[in-house]
Amino acid sequence: MKTIHFAIRNGVAVAAALSVVLALIIEALGRHSLLAALDFLWEEPRLFFYNAFLIFVTLSLSLLVRRRTFALVTISSLWLILGAINGLVLGFRMTPLTASDFALLENGLSVLPNYMSTFKIALVVLGVMLIIALYVYAFLYAPKVKGELWFRVNLILVMAFAISLYGVTSIGIEKRWLGTYFGNLGYAYEDYGVPYCFMNTWLNRGIPLPPNYTESNVLSVFRSGIPMGMEEVNSRIPVDQTVGTTPKVLPNIIFVQLESLIDPFEIEGVALSGDPVPHFRRLQEGSSGYLTVPSVGAGTANTEFEILTGMRIKNFGPGEYPYKTIMKEATCESINYILKDIGYTAHAIHNHRGAFYNRNLVFSHLGFDTFTSVEYMNNVRMTPKNWAKDRVLTGEIKAALDSTEGPDFVFAISVQGHGKYPEDQVIPEEELEIHVLDENMEEEEKNALEYYVQQVYEMDEFVGDVVAEVDSRKERTVVVFYGDHLPVLSLENSDMVSHSLYQTQYVMYANYDLKEIDQDLSSYQLSSRVLELLGIERGVMPWFHRTSKNQPGYLSKLELLQYDMLYGQNYIYGGKPAYQPTDLQMGVREIRVDKIFNFEDNTYVVGENFTPYSKLAVNGDFVDTIFVHSQLLKVEKAIDNLDPMDYSISQVGKYNTVLSTLEDVE
Repeated sequence: MKTIHFAIRNGVAVAAALSVVLALIIEALGRHSLLAALDFLWEEPRLFFYNAFLIFVTLSLSLLVRRRTFALVTISSLWLILGAINGLVLGFRMTPLTASDFALLENGLSVLPNYMSTFKIALVVLGVMLIIALYVYAFLYAPKVKGELWFRVNLILVMAFAISLYGVTSIGIEKRWLGTYFGNLGYAYEDYGVPYCFMNTWLNRGIPLPPNYTESNVLSVFRSGIPMGMEEVNSRIPVDQTVGTTPKVLPNIIFVQLESLIDPFEIEGVALSGDPVPHFRRLQEGSSGYLTVPSVGAGTANTEFEILTGMRIKNFGPGEYPYKTIMKEATCESINYILKDIGYTAHAIHNHRGAFYNRNLVFSHLGFDTFTSVEYMNNVRMTPKNWAKDRVLTGEIKAALDSTEGPDFVFAISVQGHGKYPEDQVIPEEELEIHVLDENMEEEEKNALEYYVQQVYEMDEFVGDVVAEVDSRKERTVVVFYGDHLPVLSLENSDMVSHSLYQTQYVMYANYDLKEIDQDLSSYQLSSRVLELLGIERGVMPWFHRTSKNQPGYLSKLELLQYDMLYGQNYIYGGKPAYQPTDLQMGVREIRVDKIFNFEDNTYVVGENFTPYSKLAVNGDFVDTIFVHSQLLKVEKAIDNLDPMDYSISQVGKYNTVLSTLEDVE
């Protein structure tokens, strides 16, 4: 028995000591400071040792195998990798690592060169290779447990540890020294510890079942305060009295989501040589206000989701991206579906990869008819950090508006202002339009701010271009500009005029007389407010926001509706899904092939609307294709078979992602 006790105690003691060390390292990496991690241990010992216990429970699995050292190395390295990635991510953005980020791994790898130098990427690759080598060495040479493993005894121990963790967690949540609702992920990771918060983002997905979720409670939301005698807005709603009005003249509606855009003068004490946003500032004289968004420094897709659907991201799991979870399989009400019901065509435009955030799949579940991504654009200019500049979007917005006879809804997503911003001077001094005048600022901080301000200046020129395009049209047109989140500039709440890192700004402009508003909004309220100003009183969510935002229980009722629409029984729609996915067309310009011919030792394809992403395939196999211009592609070899039925043209993005294909090009 003494031998058994010693073996168990020895394994447990090693795991316990290692868990404390790992917890300290992970917190130091997340806080970018060992002293800050020690301060967390000193100030919040209960939380620190809770996180260490969480790690310990995972390490205790090593008690079940003979290769105990190998198991400890493997599990420990996974925790260390998680901590290191979290620290790395916090160097690029202001939101810590979440489980959802691993669903975005392909997207992250595709833009890694925008954040890290080739040398740093090489170091990361070298580090991965060393870790793999360590695994192999530990597996081959690390000592094994000799003699009796005492598996049953150890299994009981591991189960006891796991049950204890569950019990302690339940007590912590009940006593409120552990939280389950994270209003600010960054603060939550600092308050509760990295391991606990990361596990929360992994296990806490979707919208939890509201305790009051019943059909009568859902429908009761629509049985109070509804004006009488109006036409039925939506036959899907199983209540008798609903609001539904539509103006006689339907204007084009354009939403422009500006990457990381704020007025730089919103940063307290900033001194600049000129105004970087004269067009945006002029528009602030009309309808404008602060816009509270769900994230800071990252999370474009979540602001986008709130704008389009009127749903609140905070009702989902912490750090969750609905584009990567429920929206891959479900449809839900959106401004697109609402406007399509009255004759609109819905267009999405983005000067970045079409597959980023699964947009090429998700947008059909949000009711878009077309999606023009960068793979369908020509004459795209890039920033020094290799993000597409925004002025290319002006022509794409015009093309979308010109593609139909009726009214259009255009949702344009910009990317130029994307961080991280270089701390070295990558734009020559003479090319900077605006200079930072604060001589007390550190050079690295000044370079990053000047780079950001330069991008904002150019984005503001794009804003001016869009307004000029709107003014030139004979159709009534309304355009809304807003920032998706604050930039990655190491800002604190106290650094902002608004005293909030979650407030960007929005402006609204129309080329005809339209009532003006000055109102601060949340991003999930913006589209409903715009529809209200235009006299379009349709849809469940717009009606709810319009009539309930100042009423008691507003947010709890909103959560109830979201659950019913996405996870529940669709009571609000009579018990069945309200919308079907659209047949999403990639690009608004038709790609056409007129002829294929050989000349000398090359094959040429003549047609219309080719881009640098157009690839020729013969009998289903892609051949190296050179983009000459929008009407000509070239293959540097003569292809014997010129039967057009054997050819196809595809728009191919990064990682050989095929976005669309023109089959049988005859």
